[in-house]
Amino acid sequence: MAIGIDIGGTNLRAARISGTGEILDRISEKSAPDPELVLSRIAEMVRRLDSPEVAAIGIGVPGRVDARLGAVLSGGYVNLASISLAQRLESLAGKPVVIDNDCNMALVAEMALGAARGHESIAMFTIGTGIGGAVVQDRRIVRGKGTAGQLGHITVDISGEACVCGRRGCVETTSSGTALGRHIARAGLGRDVSLDQLFARDAGGDPLARGILEAWAGPLRAAIDTTVAMFAPDLVLLGGGLGLAAHRALARAPALAPWYQCPVEPAQLGDDAGVIGAGLQALATKAAVATVSLPSARLDPGRLVVPGQRAVLVNGIPASGKSTVSRGIAERMGWPLLALDTIKNPFLEVLGGGDREFNRTLGRASYQAIWSVVGEAPASTVFVVDAWFGFQPRQVLEDHLRRAGVEQTAEIWCHAPGEVLAERYRARLDQRPAGHPGAAYIPELIELAKCAEPLRRGPLFDVDTTKPIAFDAITQWLQATIAADI
Repeated sequence: MAIGIDIGGTNLRAARISGTGEILDRISEKSAPDPELVLSRIAEMVRRLDSPEVAAIGIGVPGRVDARLGAVLSGGYVNLASISLAQRLESLAGKPVVIDNDCNMALVAEMALGAARGHESIAMFTIGTGIGGAVVQDRRIVRGKGTAGQLGHITVDISGEACVCGRRGCVETTSSGTALGRHIARAGLGRDVSLDQLFARDAGGDPLARGILEAWAGPLRAAIDTTVAMFAPDLVLLGGGLGLAAHRALARAPALAPWYQCPVEPAQLGDDAGVIGAGLQALATKAAVATVSLPSARLDPGRLVVPGQRAVLVNGIPASGKSTVSRGIAERMGWPLLALDTIKNPFLEVLGGGDREFNRTLGRASYQAIWSVVGEAPASTVFVVDAWFGFQPRQVLEDHLRRAGVEQTAEIWCHAPGEVLAERYRARLDQRPAGHPGAAYIPELIELAKCAEPLRRGPLFDVDTTKPIAFDAITQWLQATIAADI
């Protein structure tokens, strides 16, 4: 199972989702414009929903999201671009996190369990505080270079209202829930007028109510027609909290151009679509150890998830045995190995060494070089990376992973008691190039062993290197964790 999270301008919704898309438990909180406050509320919801059976976390985020890099690029009413959402939640929860645009997540759910079952080409508008959009062709989410499908920002009036995206007259400014409130206010009606009352007054011949509904639905119809002209979908879905009402209001704005006619239907899953889709998409990445049972309703995870790089992070402090473990994994799995010392030592030899600060500087540069190599490799390559990841701030690693396009990591944590590490380090002093810390470092190493901890960034395998290395168990675990769909 997974935790699915849907971030909206008004509400934050979270649910524990089974492998077949069933909601097992749910909670909600109020949203907020402050990204740090949103993150703290999400983290608390995850804590309340988490259980040992939860394998991954999926989050639907409003705005432009690069799903492959796990990065929020921009937002509207809730702008999370200023924080490393996926990485920070992974650090807090200790489980892999998948993020995508919120409407993409909702459409995943509708394809699996809702109104889009059996359709190959779909466009979806989610009508809420703002307007989200998603497009699927041949049951693949259309991403362009990473952030396509922003249907809420189709221009319907070049001289219209200013939009949060920086332009004017986007359909979000005319046909969202926020826009509906403006239409009602400008008509002189009170804030307490409900949509049901508007529809009832319209049915009774009230021209004021009819004008409000036409002003709300007319631009949406224009945006739908434009979408049909661009993508020729089998179906247009209207979802979100106001999707059903928007579908009803479109009766006042029928499609007139015969070229751009397409069935328009309300989504079936309502406000649940976002959390269901986020949970299913998190499971579909196979970022967790457990094998996940996905819905049979033509949800093809291989076609919904953009492949990126993968990395086995063999982590441990100096002399912890991580180099032996790294080489063993690389030999058995056939994956390329990148080690911090492998890059750093030739420079120390050529340059004749240096003081400890120079060694640290060279280490940081070597660390950057490792992730540059990873980023330039073919997509879906699995690298074994040998390093003490605690020598740099966690955010430095997260930034490198994001820039390198690393979609999935698994961690091997190598450790031994400080006294053992001291003996190993002392025995190798004459084998290390000048520039590495000498015997004076040993007391510091012993103290470091007492407090060093793994990253706990996703799946974790613990290796006590005072015992024979169980390479068969490690490789089996890696096959299930990070190589299951290679």
